[in-house]
Amino acid sequence: MGPVLAGFLQLLALTGALALAYVPLGNYMAKVYSSDRHWRVEKWIYKGIGANPDAEMRWSAYLRGVLAFSAVSVLFLYLMQRLQGVLPGSLGFSSIEPAQAFNTAASFVTNTNWQSYYGEQAMGHVVQTAGLAVQNFVSAAVGIAVAVALVRGFARSRTGELGNFWSDLVRGVTRILLPGAFIAAIVLVACGVIQNFSGIHEVGQFVGGSQQWNGGAVASQEAIKEFGTNGGGYFNANSAHPFENPTPFTNLFEIFLLLVIPFSLTRTFGVMVGSVRQGYAILATMATIWLGFVVLMMWTEFAHHGPALQAAGGALEGKEVRFGVGSSSIFAVSTTLTSTGAVDSFHSSFTGLGGGIAMLGMMLGEIAPGGTGSGLYGMLIMAVIAVFIAGLMVGRTPEYLGKKIGTREIKLAACYILVTPALVLIFTAASMALRTPPNSMLNSGAHGFSEVLYAFTSASNNNGSAFAGLNANTDWYNTMTGLAMILGRFLPMIFVLALAGSLAEQKPVPVTAGTLRTEKPLFTGLLVGAILIITGLTYFPALALGPLAEGLAS
Repeated sequence: MGPVLAGFLQLLALTGALALAYVPLGNYMAKVYSSDRHWRVEKWIYKGIGANPDAEMRWSAYLRGVLAFSAVSVLFLYLMQRLQGVLPGSLGFSSIEPAQAFNTAASFVTNTNWQSYYGEQAMGHVVQTAGLAVQNFVSAAVGIAVAVALVRGFARSRTGELGNFWSDLVRGVTRILLPGAFIAAIVLVACGVIQNFSGIHEVGQFVGGSQQWNGGAVASQEAIKEFGTNGGGYFNANSAHPFENPTPFTNLFEIFLLLVIPFSLTRTFGVMVGSVRQGYAILATMATIWLGFVVLMMWTEFAHHGPALQAAGGALEGKEVRFGVGSSSIFAVSTTLTSTGAVDSFHSSFTGLGGGIAMLGMMLGEIAPGGTGSGLYGMLIMAVIAVFIAGLMVGRTPEYLGKKIGTREIKLAACYILVTPALVLIFTAASMALRTPPNSMLNSGAHGFSEVLYAFTSASNNNGSAFAGLNANTDWYNTMTGLAMILGRFLPMIFVLALAGSLAEQKPVPVTAGTLRTEKPLFTGLLVGAILIITGLTYFPALALGPLAEGLAS
């Protein structure tokens, strides 16, 4: 079997598995967030934190809950890293330096999981499990909660209430993420991923030294890392490391994990707004972009330019032989089109155009299918923009799901789509203009610029993957990417929740003969076009300086 055929067969198997999980998981999540019953363990949690899970919140109160919980999480994780040297199970590692501790705390709380450290050489068992792994659960639950709040904004009328943040947060962890990660961890252990609390031990000797590795609760963290679209690896090689991802099957299984919740949330959306066809329209948009990017990535990486690539059967530099070009391409697209950021290959070694495709996936806002929750609310914002564009073309007041898209709504949606590009371009420009930051680039020219652009695109979009050619462990990059992650996570959430509150207060508009049918393929095409055009106009100059220049020159 040829490598191209093998890659497309893996894509077919992955698509089939996602299709099988779509309806049951989507329906289950809709039931979770619509139920008025609380599990006993959930009641204990509410009592412990002093929250009333039945109290409805307006958007401002919901936002305060999101921000307060996240701020406490950043502080807790920061202090845990700073105190690592005196904690048990530290494996002898010292405390993390202030700038790197801030960067890591911001990274894991914002569901970014950008890492400027070598996991196996910096973090002990307590920080890994009680700190980073815990944030993998709750940061993903925060994203789903905000998405559900926006869905309620569309589904409810004549009320500004969006549910209860604490209830949505706890249910996301106890009813969705914990059970799913538990099952996934068992599968990973059965397939060879390690799960222990062993110390540092020598695994091999060579001339001039020896190789040492520490163990860890890798399978359990790997499961939620993918299932919650987090991406932070236990080891520096991330999902290319055999302790995290030993076989082609585990590689495909991990891709399935990082895609299944974001895709299935479109079903949850359709059920909660009372029209599953609306959910299918959003799903079709996400799937069209995802499949298109996968095919483009495979084409660029299988293109045989030069005798070395012809002999290898594709651009194998930086890719694991046990996965191959096809599976690595699927992983690269899936991890950058979601907010996962996990990698099973070296993105800096992709072809010039291949690296550009990965970067463009993040620049879209990670909405195809995006992260846990963030993908759905990002796509719904783009749907509001597309409806507004359609309304301008036909001279009608824009409507979406029975809600008018007026001045307030379109201003909030516009602010949402402008925040992240502004962060990416401003931080990238500052890093290239100042004297010291460019010294961190491994390469010069277009590829070096791509390293910096990729870093801030990843941070601002809460992705976390890296070209890996950039030395990001400096005070400048630790601080600036940390700020980019926090602003890129919480500023958009402010606009999402404000929009949700505005929509929930509206009276439903009856459907007429002139209403745009947003469940039809025509709207899906309009939405795909709007996403690509808006992104292209925003980022094209920067892309032309980096990956496009490199790709056209090769």
